[in-house]
Amino acid sequence: MPEVIFNGPEGRLEGRFTQNKKPGAPIAMILHPLPQLGGNMNNPVTYQLYHQFVDRGFSVLRFNFRGVGRSQGEFDSGIGELSDAASALDWLQSLTGDARQCWIAGYSFGAWIGMQLLMRRPEISGFISVAPPANFYDFTFLAPCPASGIIVHGDADRIVPKDDTEKLVERLQAQKGITVNYENIKGANHFFENDMDTLNTTIGDYLDKRIPEIGEI
Repeated sequence: MPEVIFNGPEGRLEGRFTQNKKPGAPIAMILHPLPQLGGNMNNPVTYQLYHQFVDRGFSVLRFNFRGVGRSQGEFDSGIGELSDAASALDWLQSLTGDARQCWIAGYSFGAWIGMQLLMRRPEISGFISVAPPANFYDFTFLAPCPASGIIVHGDADRIVPKDDTEKLVERLQAQKGITVNYENIKGANHFFENDMDTLNTTIGDYLDKRIPEIGEI
């Protein structure tokens, strides 16, 4: 899991990158929660998402948004962070130009940024959105959502009410041409503090259904 530094819109961005050098290996990028509340690339959910993909043979990048850790710049309420994510994906693709799949995964604020990036990058073939903050941010830009994915939420989440998430899910599931799975983890809060194993199992099972055997990629 080597440390990497690459150029972003406002200076350097700090990340961790694991590369699978097998030709055609798929790629994934992981986006962390809100920096203003202490979110960074080492957040436990972000870290687990990273390893879900590494364990399945992906080349995987997670990084700190501007102003977090050793990444330069200042928090920009999502506008600049979306630009950071686009630059990070460019960097990832520059090292893995023959990747046959491209996934984006985000947690909370990172889920919102990831879904916006999904709309701008047609090469993204799947997404994982954990606890998307549907009550804080506008998700109406997903019209239509261009790729299939999964949304995971905890039914004891007091930061993002279940009703707000379910309204988002219902709207996406009504769209044609994609499939959006929804998993509501009983008893889990926004941080999945006591439910990390269940979260990992839920995401791992979904990935195993969506991704062909790595040996065939």
